[in-house]
Amino acid sequence: MKQILMVVAGLMSMMIVCMSLIAMRSAETPVKWMTFEEAVEKAKVEKRPVFIDVYTDWCGWCKVMDRNTFSDPKVAALLNEKFYAVKFNGEQREEVKFNGTTYKFVAGGRSGYHELAAALLNNKMSYPTVVFLDEDFRMIQPLPGYRQAPEFHMIAQFIGEGHYKNQQWDKWQQQYKSPY
Repeated sequence: MKQILMVVAGLMSMMIVCMSLIAMRSAETPVKWMTFEEAVEKAKVEKRPVFIDVYTDWCGWCKVMDRNTFSDPKVAALLNEKFYAVKFNGEQREEVKFNGTTYKFVAGGRSGYHELAAALLNNKMSYPTVVFLDEDFRMIQPLPGYRQAPEFHMIAQFIGEGHYKNQQWDKWQQQYKSPY
């Protein structure tokens, strides 16, 4: 009986340590993700650019980007401050209504795709792809592929602070001050 109590106490201690580590990781300024529909509603009240992470459940590099890039405190703070950050599953089955159009899931192949994902990715279904939209939901740039936090931060700052409107990327890169 005493051994069972010791095993239970040990397991509980391990569980408390694990939960503490998870809580500490979560407290590192996580990205405040929202749905596409929530971003549309928020934009009616306060205009700001929209950042969309288009992913799929099976995409390994999407998970790496979540773990290494979007969990980075500097990246998360930038996304939260400058954008409405949207997570969008490129294979989600729920319809999305936007600008008078209803975007639906299209079955095909092993799974299928969502029409909004196809529109955002210019029909180049590649995951992960991040998409930057301006304050009026007009396309600025889709950006396919995995990006590490320092590179992603530079790109997001260029767009989030509006530098893309009046500066060439090459010139802006030269004056960019990396927080890393």
